[in-house]
Amino acid sequence: MPAQLWARLAAVRSVAERLYGIRFGTSVGVAVAALMLGGCMPTTVPLAGADPVDPNARVVPVGYRSTVAPYNSLRPTAPLPWREQNDRVAPAPKSGQ
Repeated sequence: MPAQLWARLAAVRSVAERLYGIRFGTSVGVAVAALMLGGCMPTTVPLAGADPVDPNARVVPVGYRSTVAPYNSLRPTAPLPWREQNDRVAPAPKSGQ
């Protein structure tokens, strides 16, 4: 039994070393290529507008709008007599009846 276990561990180790060796080599190659091609990049173009670091640059004025300005208090009020409330919202009686 231990011989089979050691054989399996050795097989897994060799496969893992091969896979990680390939991945490591690939990632190193990509990093080197990125560094080499980074020197070939063109210089940056100037900004289209004013320089954001310039304190004298003109900017759009900032406006303020309150988020609670249209608020109306909906606290309970004193109750009215129920007969008056019903008469206010009831449909008008028909004249023919």
